[in-house]
Amino acid sequence: MHKYFREYLILTLKGFAMGAANVIPGVSGGTIALITGVFEKLIHSLRSIDHIALSLLFKGRFRTFSSRINFSFLLAVFSGAVLSVFSLARLLAYLFDNFPVFIWAYFFGLIAASIYFVGRGIEKWTFTVFIMFAAGAFLAAWISTMSPAEGNENTLYLVLCGMVAVCSMILPGLSGSFILILMGNYELVAIEAINELRIDVLAPVFIGIVGGLLIFSHFLSWIFRNFRNHTLSVLTGFIAGSLLILWPWKDPVYRLDEFGRVLTRPDGSPVIQNYQRFLPDSLSSEVIIAVALMISGYLTIWLIEKIAEKRPNTEK
Repeated sequence: MHKYFREYLILTLKGFAMGAANVIPGVSGGTIALITGVFEKLIHSLRSIDHIALSLLFKGRFRTFSSRINFSFLLAVFSGAVLSVFSLARLLAYLFDNFPVFIWAYFFGLIAASIYFVGRGIEKWTFTVFIMFAAGAFLAAWISTMSPAEGNENTLYLVLCGMVAVCSMILPGLSGSFILILMGNYELVAIEAINELRIDVLAPVFIGIVGGLLIFSHFLSWIFRNFRNHTLSVLTGFIAGSLLILWPWKDPVYRLDEFGRVLTRPDGSPVIQNYQRFLPDSLSSEVIIAVALMISGYLTIWLIEKIAEKRPNTEK
């Protein structure tokens, strides 16, 4: 019982880390899943939720249903992720408002380290594998330059937001939160709806999340089984390309109306269209702290990997 509880707690903490990553624009929960060793099992477990599993559930064969879909594993990971999202949304909003450079710097280091630790899972670097890596990096970098759409509270659009965002959430290197920014609904979904428990927004998003998970997990599971090296190379490229989103030193570019005035949201906050990135021109205390946090982010991943190497792998 003690061993089972310990494993369940570890999985919950990994889910908590995934949830925290998903709240932060530019950071992918899929990356955290990949570096903590639960990604493949997560995808395969989600794929197992099919018509056979649902038939077992409707027939009341709960034990068989639970075994087929790795229910205890999914419950641990997703309970941690949900707890993280609801507990950290307000804290992260405060940190981004007051210490944006420091938060971006830490996650820049965290994701930079992930490039190496995820990429080393590629067993053989062939020409096509390298091309797939370059394509993934280019795609992620290109996405980071796109301009956000306008916010939309239409129910069907919120379902679509849930489906698209969750696909990118479980895809390493592509941030679900950043996708929500591009779709214009990040503040509505990730901050306002969660902090104010707006069921009219959260319910359709949740429907989209569930649908997106079940559909996308089948595709990812198949492609991992048949093209493992190529898939890992694309995902590593995604992670590398996402560093552009996470660069700490950037100024917001605000969206303007036809008269050149800054557009604002209903709460009075300006609408950010994109960011203009730059290099700091002096070695200030802010720069020194930010670089230290980058190194801390890198060491965080290194420490996680060292712990994972010493502990018997029970996730596969």
